[in-house]
Amino acid sequence: MTPAVHRAGDAVECECAERCWILEVANDADDPACSIARARVAPGVTTEWHWLAGIAERYLIVSGLGRVEVGKLPPPDVGPGDVVCIPPDVLQRITNVGDVDLIFYCVCTPRFDAAAYRSAKAY
Repeated sequence: MTPAVHRAGDAVECECAERCWILEVANDADDPACSIARARVAPGVTTEWHWLAGIAERYLIVSGLGRVEVGKLPPPDVGPGDVVCIPPDVLQRITNVGDVDLIFYCVCTPRFDAAAYRSAKAY
């Protein structure tokens, strides 16, 4: 890794099939150990059941209120400041149970690679 500043304003937020919006803030081959993306889920929306093959993920909730389902963990409500730890290869999804956008950062180790994304339809 080389010293760098990644600016969220330089990235483009994209709608994904998972039913949320993703802004890749830092995902660079020069830093293979970690990637960071901002996710945004609209009120009332539940993301698709999915898992990441070989990649651990942490959600750092920034704003809004969600209900997260991770593996067999009873689904807790999460809010600003909460961190959700998701081991590799574990089913996950999150529902925005509030009335404003749910915004959280996804920190992946090693860095996120789209080839690792698995829809629950293939589980």
